[in-house]
Amino acid sequence: MPGSFGGYIIYMALLLIIPLWAQSKVKSTYNKFSRVPTSSAMTGAEVARKILNDNGIYDVQIEETRGVLSDHYDPRKKVVRLSSSNFHGHSMAASAVAAHEVGHAIQHAEGYAFLRFRSALAPAANLGSNLSFFLIIAGFIFGMLQLAVVGVAFMSVAVLFQLVTLPVEFDASNRAMAQLVSTGIIRNNEERDTKKVLNAAAMTYVAAALVAVAELIRFILIIVANNRD
Repeated sequence: MPGSFGGYIIYMALLLIIPLWAQSKVKSTYNKFSRVPTSSAMTGAEVARKILNDNGIYDVQIEETRGVLSDHYDPRKKVVRLSSSNFHGHSMAASAVAAHEVGHAIQHAEGYAFLRFRSALAPAANLGSNLSFFLIIAGFIFGMLQLAVVGVAFMSVAVLFQLVTLPVEFDASNRAMAQLVSTGIIRNNEERDTKKVLNAAAMTYVAAALVAVAELIRFILIIVANNRD
């Protein structure tokens, strides 16, 4: 925990700057390569369907969804949802994003351990994200250290979820690159730029995990200090 008010301000600024930097990085990279067409000229939806079919996965649907970079895989309904620009786009960014989301569908079909673990953690992590901060603050305000400890326990589950998300996302990106290359959707000279799109997206998860861990450590140190007093 920062030992001075100035250090605390710097610490809080970093917690804000790191996620903002990651978001800016992914948006700028996405915008750049959303204007670069792939040699295959396939849309994101076509890329997703081809990779699914080539992996023998026929029970996953592909749907268009609203928003920008709102792409995701829904394991409960077995649906790959692509934002309009990626669903219809012929760009390198559209292909990379579509392949990444299909990477999650392949993980699901194969029973990838980290994905199963993350899914099992999700309900408790959502509860922890919603309750932890209020329990910690209430514990400090009312002098109930045990309540703050319970809040930190809830936060720990949410942080664990963030950490487990990292191997899930990196593995999906690795699968995406392998599939894009093996299926011929991208050529050798396109691999480097495709990796830039996938790596930029991965940085948002790294940033979120760093911030979550830093906050957890800060509250743990505050509780330890108060307990000594």
